[in-house]
Amino acid sequence: MTKQLLLFAFTIISVFNLNAQELEKSLLWEISGNGLTESSYVYGTIHMTCDATLDEDVLKALDDTKLLVLEIDMDDPSMQMSMMKGIYMKEGKTIKDLVTEEEYLTISKFVKEQMGMPLDAMGNIKPFFITAMFYPKLLGCPVQSFEEELMKIAHEQEEEVLGLETVEEQLNVFDEIPYEDQATDLLRSAKDNLATDKASFQKLMELYDNEDIEGMILMMDEDKNLSTTKHKDKMLDNRNKNWISKISDHANKQPTFFGVGAAHLAGDNGIIKLLREAGYTVKASN
Repeated sequence: MTKQLLLFAFTIISVFNLNAQELEKSLLWEISGNGLTESSYVYGTIHMTCDATLDEDVLKALDDTKLLVLEIDMDDPSMQMSMMKGIYMKEGKTIKDLVTEEEYLTISKFVKEQMGMPLDAMGNIKPFFITAMFYPKLLGCPVQSFEEELMKIAHEQEEEVLGLETVEEQLNVFDEIPYEDQATDLLRSAKDNLATDKASFQKLMELYDNEDIEGMILMMDEDKNLSTTKHKDKMLDNRNKNWISKISDHANKQPTFFGVGAAHLAGDNGIIKLLREAGYTVKASN
């Protein structure tokens, strides 16, 4: 559950944080040139879905590569323990420290109705992760994961699974963003009982199914007050920049399949543009 919780938390980024750049309708992109002898691929995932069936072009790219690299190494046996250490706020902070008494009662009622649990039992968990607990409810179906499907193929092909960053590095993002801002997002979800979240996620899924990266990008203008938008540099830009050298290292050693959240692909600080600036040819693969 903790592994899924981290993916759900980063689904928030996919829903609300995308930056503008003209790109073709594609989730799968081929990386070549700049000294590479064989192509690698980067694939934009969505971290929770009703149907994680992989298209034929994705399966072919997996077959043509020798290593799977995700945002984090989801095969790491220590991942669960690392996550449990990182989901709690630092310095003894609790939700009560971040909101008014009236706001706390609103959130508490929401959590009780949605989860059947008292907020006091999870009050020291980072607000983003409390919000993430409700995201499976946006689907209305059993949750499936593209990352799990990618790993299944990698295991069948007896290939290693690695990560572009550690669990600790991902979790640190949620310490860099003020807890107060995270609590504001949680309060909004509580006040309208996930109505805004459901509408945004439904729109995102339609765009994702159409591989419409440009359409997804336009969503960011709809909610500039959301903390993930205000702190996009921490959620996306800085991580993308840190990944480029790692993507290059892996691709130069062997043809590699990279699976990252679709929000990381586009934009001025997106992986596609950054790889092109680094000298690679990156083109839509379907």
